[in-house]
Amino acid sequence: MMKIKNNAYVLFFYNDSKKWLQKIDRKQSLHTHVGVIKHKDAIGKEFGSRLRTNKDKYVYLIEPTVHDFVMRSQHGTQIVYPKDLGYIAARSGVQSGQKILEIGTGSGALTTFLASIVKPRGHVYTFDVAPDFMEIAKKNITRAGMIKYVTMHEQDLKTAKKMPLSDMDMAVVDLGDPWTVVPQVRKMLKGSGAFVAICPTMNQLEKLTASLIENEFTDIECSEHILRTIEAREGKTRHSFYGIGHTTYIAFARKAFYDRKAKKEAKEQAEEAPESA
Repeated sequence: MMKIKNNAYVLFFYNDSKKWLQKIDRKQSLHTHVGVIKHKDAIGKEFGSRLRTNKDKYVYLIEPTVHDFVMRSQHGTQIVYPKDLGYIAARSGVQSGQKILEIGTGSGALTTFLASIVKPRGHVYTFDVAPDFMEIAKKNITRAGMIKYVTMHEQDLKTAKKMPLSDMDMAVVDLGDPWTVVPQVRKMLKGSGAFVAICPTMNQLEKLTASLIENEFTDIECSEHILRTIEAREGKTRHSFYGIGHTTYIAFARKAFYDRKAKKEAKEQAEEAPESA
């Protein structure tokens, strides 16, 4: 039985549209539309228990997941939504112990998610050029308890002459022009390592795919994922009138070897060989 302690994170859940992620402080109270929730009343209770507010409403004490931290993170930039996070993890086969390269930290939502999978033996190395956004991301990653599995770098890899990493299991790119870093990513990925890019527009997909082919990647796939929730109620179940539409396109590929150099050398040797009598 896991009891709630002071300084622990708790999701106060009333319904799907009214839920609050809070760090417990015995001196604090949360004022909501359903009443006042006193933090001290949660201390010592088991996760899953409920509290009664001063308006005679019940809120449940839920242990937060990575999904809760991601959806309630401070947004300096657009986040990658859970519906896309799940597919990225499944398609790339990310697992505990892997080393992940991320270019474009953003608000740290994807960073947090990846770190939660590769921990405790794996690590995420994330790069960005915007110090203000990186500070926001650091707070979000820290709040989710993942910061010790993440190393943050303020560096522009587009102009880097020497790559800082090698033999990465996976690379994730979240930039407006992802095709510009494909050659750099290739140098840092292991053979058949996974490449994932977040692309809001189809024009980006076109340019990225051309660059992936030019830089000898294979198993290239571009996709979009739409999530529709269902209002399940006895006698009147229907799809929800509210939902998240288009968020992004996802490009996936794997590092391969086309043997272009070997083919070029063989062709040159054939051209230089003397004609047989």
